[in-house]
Amino acid sequence: MDHARIDFVLHPVQPFRLDLTVWALRRRPNNAMDRWEEGIYKRTIVVGAAPVQVAVTQQNSTLTATATGTQLPSTTQVDVTAALDRLLGLGVDLREFYRLASQETKLHQLARRFLGMKPPRFHSVFEALVNAIACQQLSLTVGIALLNRLTERCGLGSRSEGRAFPRPDDLGEVDAQALRALGYSRSKGQAVIDAARAMREGKLDPDGFATMDDNETVNQLMELRGVGRWTAEYTLLRGLGRIHQFPGDDVGAQKSLHRWLRLKRPPDYDHVRKVLRKWHPYGGLIYFHLLLDGLDQRGWVV
Repeated sequence: MDHARIDFVLHPVQPFRLDLTVWALRRRPNNAMDRWEEGIYKRTIVVGAAPVQVAVTQQNSTLTATATGTQLPSTTQVDVTAALDRLLGLGVDLREFYRLASQETKLHQLARRFLGMKPPRFHSVFEALVNAIACQQLSLTVGIALLNRLTERCGLGSRSEGRAFPRPDDLGEVDAQALRALGYSRSKGQAVIDAARAMREGKLDPDGFATMDDNETVNQLMELRGVGRWTAEYTLLRGLGRIHQFPGDDVGAQKSLHRWLRLKRPPDYDHVRKVLRKWHPYGGLIYFHLLLDGLDQRGWVV
């Protein structure tokens, strides 16, 4: 089948490194939604009602994006550009963060190691929420495997070219038993379905979060089945781009902070907030840098 194609160039705010940013987004090598293949970032997104395959490469300070599909709506370039800006933090200016980091040795060393990593966001608040629900009390590797199955089962696209992460409309009428068959617990499966319905019916409005502070947003998210404080704060960071937000209940992040700062013991929620206070408002950026540090130690980040 013939495919249409559009090529265009993007100019992210510098410094920017595609590889580091993609790894902060994908988190594990088994991520089938956000793929990193021989220096190319690949993802399928939905434009209008059509799945569009997107590929991005970097040459010096310039990104080249390619969008292909059996049909490309007239808004493809605009919509793909907006999606990549969100996913890869292309417009985020981190000069103040680097200035702050330069004043403290440990943070400066961490920031220099991963210079050019931008804070990524999931394609939508809904995707961030479902990611958090899937990964609750599981290893990231297992949680992402669940997300892969959900995308393969419910996302638009094809197995050979990649599927888009399911939208609320794709999941609102899915039977809970179908999610059980994918490995979701009964409670997690129902939480995903409830979140999809709340989004679809307008009971949860991502645009409305822009006018809410963190506490208001967390409280609204926690009204959903299966959403606790960690899930809500994770959504603030990875779905809403609030880079001051370090999900303090994240056990893996607590251990990373413990190791990095050589604390006597892994910090609890209140201690996390206390030790990060001097680097406000960049707790979420530190979260991403520590994530990359862990990935680098595993030999995944080259």
